[in-house]
Amino acid sequence: MPFHVEVSSALRHARAFNLGAEELRQSVLEPWLSRRPVELGDRKWNPEESELRVLEGPELSNPELNFGQGWGNAQRSAEDVTARVLGAAQESRGAGAGPTALVIETESAVQTVAELAATHGARPVELSSLSERIDGRDPEVAAVIVVLQRQR
Repeated sequence: MPFHVEVSSALRHARAFNLGAEELRQSVLEPWLSRRPVELGDRKWNPEESELRVLEGPELSNPELNFGQGWGNAQRSAEDVTARVLGAAQESRGAGAGPTALVIETESAVQTVAELAATHGARPVELSSLSERIDGRDPEVAAVIVVLQRQR
């Protein structure tokens, strides 16, 4: 069954209707759980300043969506599944909200980094370009590895 979504803040709201499960996950749930803005309607919604409601029910036809009647029709025919879908999305992301951090202390940091790079095809990047990904906003980031040179 499709999903219907409402994001609201104070007197403003945006709604989307007839979303598939994957579309809901990618465009609403993942950003919401990562505390990134959710793009819905003509604006970006900050999860820390907004409320999210997710309904699951029958697909709404164009006549059912006309003249601002969509949300009322969705509420009458659908079930509020906000807690369930957020919980399931959080579970599928793994237990932690952010990446795991690993520290490797070694006698030769250069040699250790070279071994890691050769084994796994690593490439150099600017740390500043990764800050948002590392702080838990990117679900693809599984771990951050810091290699420390032991002091002699």
